[in-house]
Amino acid sequence: MKKTLPVGIQVYGLRDLLENTPDNFKNVMQKVKELGYDGVELAGLYGHTPEYIRETLDEVGLVPISAHVAFAEMMENIDGIIADYKKIGVKYLVMPYMSEEYRPANPEGFKKFLPLLNEIGKKIHDAGMTFLYHNHDFEFVKMENGNWGYDEMFDAIPHDNLMSELDTCWCQVATADAEGFVRKYKDRIPVVHLKDYIKQGEVKNMYKLIGIDSEEDDGEEGYFGFRPVGFGMMIWEPVLNAAVESNANWVIVEQDEHYELEPLECARRSREYLRILGW
Repeated sequence: MKKTLPVGIQVYGLRDLLENTPDNFKNVMQKVKELGYDGVELAGLYGHTPEYIRETLDEVGLVPISAHVAFAEMMENIDGIIADYKKIGVKYLVMPYMSEEYRPANPEGFKKFLPLLNEIGKKIHDAGMTFLYHNHDFEFVKMENGNWGYDEMFDAIPHDNLMSELDTCWCQVATADAEGFVRKYKDRIPVVHLKDYIKQGEVKNMYKLIGIDSEEDDGEEGYFGFRPVGFGMMIWEPVLNAAVESNANWVIVEQDEHYELEPLECARRSREYLRILGW
């Protein structure tokens, strides 16, 4: 029988159902469970206590796999964050986004950033949890020595203090080799993000098209948008096989924006497609 991994979902993609409506949390989690997901990756507590989140997920039958927490919040209050997410039972704390000042395209800022990343990772590791880094495309630029910035980051920080949560969509957009990067990080990639997309033409500012208006569009003509897993441009069998063979523990569906479809319908389509592949 083919080996597969448990499937989770990133709750950020369901934020429209949860923000400013704390009473909806349990109902949404029940629907996630009914769709066939095994666990969730949190992106905030939506006005609830850690104890309530833990109790609700236990009752519904979902594993609290991991949590995305902004790096600035980690720098400000890492001890409190660790304490809160330990109460929930989260195993992995994840940095979801790198601000522009720290990116590899700014070598001086990147050099200053790495010790901070290591410091946070060490505190998380010492607390018995694991620190993961979730990429976009801007980590995949070539440094002066010819290496990817993404690889430089992991080379600079001990294995115990930093592991990978590869976002396969952004990696594929930047390198056309998501499968290769999953394999490259064997035994250092406990969680793999499954995200599908459509990209047409030249897109100068993909972040504007997903709701992050950080650059001028300068006459944008292309298109970039997210899709449920299996409904975009990604070829999933090689990536999923690589996740298994690289000793990952989880795959997590993530869809940042949903456009004409409801978030739970997108979540259903992603899960059904993975079932078709035997997952």
